[in-house]
Amino acid sequence: MTDGTEATEATEAAGTADAHDNRRQVLYWRLLARLFDHDEQATLEASSLAVVEDIGLPAGLLDPGTSVDSIVQRHPELAAEFDGLMAPEPGPDGARDRAAEVRRAALASKVLLNVFAAGSGAVTAGQLARWQSDAAWLERALGCRPGELRSGRPGRGRGAAADGAGGGAGPDGSGGRAAVPEPGTLIPEIGPELGAIEADLVRRMKLREVLADPALAAGLTPSMSLIEQLLRDKDNLSGVALANAKSLIRRFVDEVAEVLRTQVEKATAGALDRSVPPKRVFRNLDLDRTIWKNLTNWSPEEERLYVDRLYYRHTARKTTPQRLIVVVDQSGSMVDSMVNCTILASIFAGLPKVDVRLIAYDTQALDLTPWVHDPFETLLRTNLGGGTDGTAAMALVRPEIAEPRNTVVVWISDFYEWRSEELFESMAAVHRSGAKFIPVGSVTSSGRGSVNPWFRERFKDLGTPVISGHIRRLVHELKTFLT
Repeated sequence: MTDGTEATEATEAAGTADAHDNRRQVLYWRLLARLFDHDEQATLEASSLAVVEDIGLPAGLLDPGTSVDSIVQRHPELAAEFDGLMAPEPGPDGARDRAAEVRRAALASKVLLNVFAAGSGAVTAGQLARWQSDAAWLERALGCRPGELRSGRPGRGRGAAADGAGGGAGPDGSGGRAAVPEPGTLIPEIGPELGAIEADLVRRMKLREVLADPALAAGLTPSMSLIEQLLRDKDNLSGVALANAKSLIRRFVDEVAEVLRTQVEKATAGALDRSVPPKRVFRNLDLDRTIWKNLTNWSPEEERLYVDRLYYRHTARKTTPQRLIVVVDQSGSMVDSMVNCTILASIFAGLPKVDVRLIAYDTQALDLTPWVHDPFETLLRTNLGGGTDGTAAMALVRPEIAEPRNTVVVWISDFYEWRSEELFESMAAVHRSGAKFIPVGSVTSSGRGSVNPWFRERFKDLGTPVISGHIRRLVHELKTFLT
């Protein structure tokens, strides 16, 4: 009898598991169908509605016209479920919760469909704002902070552990244990795709009309895609539209500057200078060393330690006046780098004993050093687009290298140049002079960039390989050299 009961229970459990799997597959098939074909599939829609209602979720999840914000406003209890949705923690015994998988599939389908089915045609400011909000929910679902994947801002979502690992969905969507990718790993894969969708939405929006209306302009969220369009179109704006554009650029610059300034502060600093006596103040007191050095003065009878000498920590660091020359290609393919490096140059310009020069170029070179402390004003003076002739920039760089050993030249470009041989020879000459030459192919928020392979190979042979990837790599290189 017992064996028969156990067999029946096992059969029922297997049937229940199959039912959950079928429900989950229905939801994912509907998601794929809507992503690749905007027309509704009646059978999938009806089946998905039945699943959603049966598991106690609102039918609005299946409406592509309803934002995640709207869903959460009407059903506040769902907010916590969206956070870390695609990076779930496993159960204590590692067992699969198939009912929970179905629920996650319904919620994940909502976020993915809203973000990746962006449609076509004209876009309003409200539609752009709604998409940006939904993209933020996707980032939260992946265990990141809103805006992190699109802008590369550092920090961890609630699902990431200190070492970059945490819970994650298994390859079958089972919710089994897997590592949550670092934002730096996700960015090259997902960040550019989200950025491309956002850029397309911005292009389809009648930006000038939106900027001319303060109410609509106030609803815009600054992003790299939006800033690129504003910088390209700034010469065609005036009055209220221009003022609103400048306000958006200023907001974005301030946000990125705050992040980069934190990265600079956290980067490796210079070595301690032990030739400088430590400053004898309480905050520098080395208590452990003071106690250790005075142990011979311990009085067992009085149970008291007499201190006849205090020891202090060295805090002064070796600093040499350094010159940082930043050269940025401002052609159309380097907008992201132009924005990031302009802000980064202003931050390093604020460090003690660092003299910064900033040069931008396309077919002509422009010395932006007078405005290097204000990235907002610097960006307003750029002229995005056009070809590239680095020899024009090099003509401004050479006179600035007065002390090669104390000079670093950072050249940011995709290196698709008009006069390649001539430019490379002059770069090699700078390197041989003793100056530190750092070629950078991409310092974008996404970490994705294209570099001319001809230049890449020659820089490698020269012993100055191209830095490509996230801006944090350049921050580390510069901070190590300059401090």
